[in-house]
Amino acid sequence: MSELPHAFLAPQIKGCIRRQPADFFVREELSFEPGDGGEHVWLFIRKTEWNTTDLALWLAKAARISLKAVGYSGLKDRRAVTEQWFSLHLPGKPDPVWEALPTGVEILKTCRHTRKLNRGTHRFNYFSIALTALELGDSSESALNDRLTEIARRGVPNYFGEQRFGRDKGNWQRGGEWLRGEGEAPRKAQLKSFWLSAVRSGIFNAVLAERVRRDCWDKPLVGDICQPDGSRGLFNQLDEPACAERMAAGEVHPTAPMPGTGGLLPQQDSAELEQQILDLFQAEIAGLQAEGVEAARRATRLPVRDLDWVLSGDMLTLSFRLPVGSFATSVLAEILELQPLPLESFPEGAVSEVTGSESEAK
Repeated sequence: MSELPHAFLAPQIKGCIRRQPADFFVREELSFEPGDGGEHVWLFIRKTEWNTTDLALWLAKAARISLKAVGYSGLKDRRAVTEQWFSLHLPGKPDPVWEALPTGVEILKTCRHTRKLNRGTHRFNYFSIALTALELGDSSESALNDRLTEIARRGVPNYFGEQRFGRDKGNWQRGGEWLRGEGEAPRKAQLKSFWLSAVRSGIFNAVLAERVRRDCWDKPLVGDICQPDGSRGLFNQLDEPACAERMAAGEVHPTAPMPGTGGLLPQQDSAELEQQILDLFQAEIAGLQAEGVEAARRATRLPVRDLDWVLSGDMLTLSFRLPVGSFATSVLAEILELQPLPLESFPEGAVSEVTGSESEAK
């Protein structure tokens, strides 16, 4: 996997992230207010240095229920302060009494609801991120403001973040070798899922990278498959005369393929661009199809909602909202070059990868 091109030229600014957990805050935002009673206890929890799956396991043990009876919407990172919802299926049982919560866990709200909380239920993630040890280099505060203003207006390329591909891109490499018939098959179902996801995401990134090079990641090509903002629906650019105007207004976005079987296919200029890249991954795509993976489309533009920032000395504080399934690191990559922190900055056993909104390092 080669380095992904930038939409706004490579940033000259350097900085660090996650010197402490409070530097990276994420809050889930639902599209509804849970309540009105039911068999499921919903908990809105603030946690520090807890990943989602570890806390779900603790909740299951504390409530004396199976892990399958615990629901959550998205995976959140360990080295952060995160607020997210969990649900516990407790039919005919009273609400648990939480007398001794573990360090770093605080229950902010509790209610009863009729349904289990399923993956992807929330609509947005709100981020507040402090970038420290900032070095402007040859850039200026004015240039930084201009870049942030442009990101607020246009969004950023909707790349999958590095954490999608595993530590040192291991899931991408081993998954590709397996699908090409050059390596061992995954031994566990979960690992197989990670590998398939990594390969599809890497091919999507490759197509998106070509659109970035041609400056059409946020502009329509003839024959594009497009997606209305906030919707899973798809339509062909050829069927919408006002597509260019709607795209310029942020109402719709171009898409790129998540390869597999079936799915809508682009036409004309869009089909030519995609096929140029997909031809490089014929063996991997054949392997995905042999595994019965269904094709899908993903928007190539990531809107950065409500972007705000404060520059104070050598610290830049950003706040913004992103739709579910997108990566905060895709936003940060267009703003600055992140510097690795020394190992002593992390407590023993902490996850030190700079991760995004919907995945944990594997």
